[in-house]
Amino acid sequence: MVGTPPELERGTGVPAHVQIERWLLASIAGGELTPGDRLPGERELAGRLGVSRMTLRQALASLERDGVLLRVPGRSGGAFVAEPRPAPRIDCDLTGLAGFTEQMRRAHLRAEARILRAATVPAPAAAARALGVAPGEPVHEVARVRSAGRSPVALERSYFPRLPGLLDEDLTGSLYALLATRYDLEPRTATEHLDPVIAQPAEAAELGIEPGAPLMLIERTAYAADGTPVEYARDLFRPDRVRITVRSGVTAPEDS
Repeated sequence: MVGTPPELERGTGVPAHVQIERWLLASIAGGELTPGDRLPGERELAGRLGVSRMTLRQALASLERDGVLLRVPGRSGGAFVAEPRPAPRIDCDLTGLAGFTEQMRRAHLRAEARILRAATVPAPAAAARALGVAPGEPVHEVARVRSAGRSPVALERSYFPRLPGLLDEDLTGSLYALLATRYDLEPRTATEHLDPVIAQPAEAAELGIEPGAPLMLIERTAYAADGTPVEYARDLFRPDRVRITVRSGVTAPEDS
């Protein structure tokens, strides 16, 4: 049941219906209201808030448009808290070599990164093979949680050669842009392998999902224009949030 209504502030420049919307959203986020709960009738709720029914209806209509409330007409109807809509999946096209930041820009979403680890470490065997270094040789490891619209969608773990000063740079943006501008090592080609896996407990905690939930692993080695390997990565994507696309074509046969 909805809690005690707030004292609406007058003369603040924030319309009363907007304050009501914020209060109801906070009540849902805080668990006071859950999907399926019915709000008090308009007359009762407007009286408790000290506003006209027209003002209240303006707030309810806005929340209905946003999919937060479901309004049912009739004597047994009313305003109900709607089930949350699943977030739309984001298309990530592997045909080119666009990084996560560029992919999110194309989807008109803000890409964010939370650094989990940025350190110089002994190269694991797979990273050593990909980067062409001896196992155990120092390489740079950068692990990040990538989010779109503040919702975590991927867990990236990349290994780079020992580029001077790399770990002192801002690692929250595009690492490919950093390789290009700082080191003249723009990734131009890549070999990528896709495998379905399940989330381990630590991965699940970072991605906000249950352990054992499905994930898509993309294992990638990226190369500069001259063929120098510049990154080995193992990225875990949430398939409920990301759809992987690869475009293909038919090469015309050569004349015999």
